[in-house]
Amino acid sequence: MTTGNAAPVTDEVGVRYEQDGPVATVTLCRPAVLNAQTPAMWTELGNISRKLPGDVRVVIVRAEGRAFSAGLDLSVARGDGDSSLGRLAQLSAAECADRIAGFQTAFTWLRSPSIVTIAAVQGHAIGAGFQLALNCDMRVIGDDARFSMAEVALGLVPDLGGTKRLTELVGPSRALEICVTGRRITADEADRIGLATAVVPRAELDAAVSDLAAAVLAGDRGAVAEIKALLAGAPQRSYAEQDRAEREAQTRRLADLLGSGE
Repeated sequence: MTTGNAAPVTDEVGVRYEQDGPVATVTLCRPAVLNAQTPAMWTELGNISRKLPGDVRVVIVRAEGRAFSAGLDLSVARGDGDSSLGRLAQLSAAECADRIAGFQTAFTWLRSPSIVTIAAVQGHAIGAGFQLALNCDMRVIGDDARFSMAEVALGLVPDLGGTKRLTELVGPSRALEICVTGRRITADEADRIGLATAVVPRAELDAAVSDLAAAVLAGDRGAVAEIKALLAGAPQRSYAEQDRAEREAQTRRLADLLGSGE
């Protein structure tokens, strides 16, 4: 696999970027600590989003080792660094919210309409790991996957862009139950309640994700982007508004494909 125009991120930070043509792969690479996440990793994820080459159509988010991500690295969260929970609590409300907004950008760029994002999830995806997978458009998971929104155990709330997607996927009642209990969700349940796009044997995870990426790339780039935007906006629109959005999107596609006729 070759790197693209965006500078590869070093393994020491805990995130690695690689590009193979129109497919970019972002890999969490702290397997010794189950890919527990740090603010430094979030900074680098944000950097990747800003440097992502324009020819990238699919972004795969994956992780090394036996877990996707054990969530927030508690040694950092409970330390005395600038982004520790203690330091955040000392900021004004506005400053704290601004700091969290910066953290969120490491996740929310995965929802961009110009790319299709796929999370390849094995083992545990806890807290920030769960939310990272939720921010992706699709989640292909191994049969050993386990999800948990564990922030409640720390007296915190999920704040990295995962609550809306979770609610859209499983409904408000089930989303509330998942978040307030912090319980584990097996791969079978994730499939049943709509969290998973596909569940495959762990040994077949990489191949299944590659096949899905190839299927996305087989579609017209403009059509894929319009379809993603149509579906993303559908929950906020009435039927009449969605019908109008479809008409407008199709008009743009016809103009792009066949010319405006002017």
